[in-house]
Amino acid sequence: MENKAVLEGLLFVVGEDGLSLKQIIDILNLDEEEAKSLLMELKKDYQEADRGLRIDFLGNKFKLTTKYEHREYYQKLIENPESTFLTQAALETLAIIAYNEPITRVRIDNIRGVGSRDILRKLVAKGFVKEAGRSDVPGRPILYETTSEFLDYFGLATIDDLPDVSKFIEEAEKIEDDENKDLYTAKFVEDK
Repeated sequence: MENKAVLEGLLFVVGEDGLSLKQIIDILNLDEEEAKSLLMELKKDYQEADRGLRIDFLGNKFKLTTKYEHREYYQKLIENPESTFLTQAALETLAIIAYNEPITRVRIDNIRGVGSRDILRKLVAKGFVKEAGRSDVPGRPILYETTSEFLDYFGLATIDDLPDVSKFIEEAEKIEDDENKDLYTAKFVEDK
């Protein structure tokens, strides 16, 4: 197995969270010198002019980042009105914010079960979400809420126009009960 390719994939998968040297050593089962050599080799590959990424050491973690000299293109992408499509993850995050605003990123992450830092940054850049002050809990994390652009995009006059979540929960529970009943019935028929 090519450790350099695996390391590249690992750095991609963890995204902005990055990997510590110890994590790289443990995951790839390498000694410290091998891990450092592998990182330097991959970093050198990314320094080529035809590559759009680089490896940075930030916050005691190694992370894949975009090249600074390409920033004007990334800004155009964010500002492009045609790029307002929303991924499933962005829609989930928006729904969580809309139904729970104001809300912290940590609370969003807990509800989704995965990190939302990058998605939240994109939603702020697109104007669907904004900072709404700071929470009173220790660390005073940023609170987020939806914007008028969010309301316009989804054709809502106010946040109160959102559908009632309890109807969706009841429907989901009914579907789950029906599926469980079907599984039980199928198992019962197979056993005869």
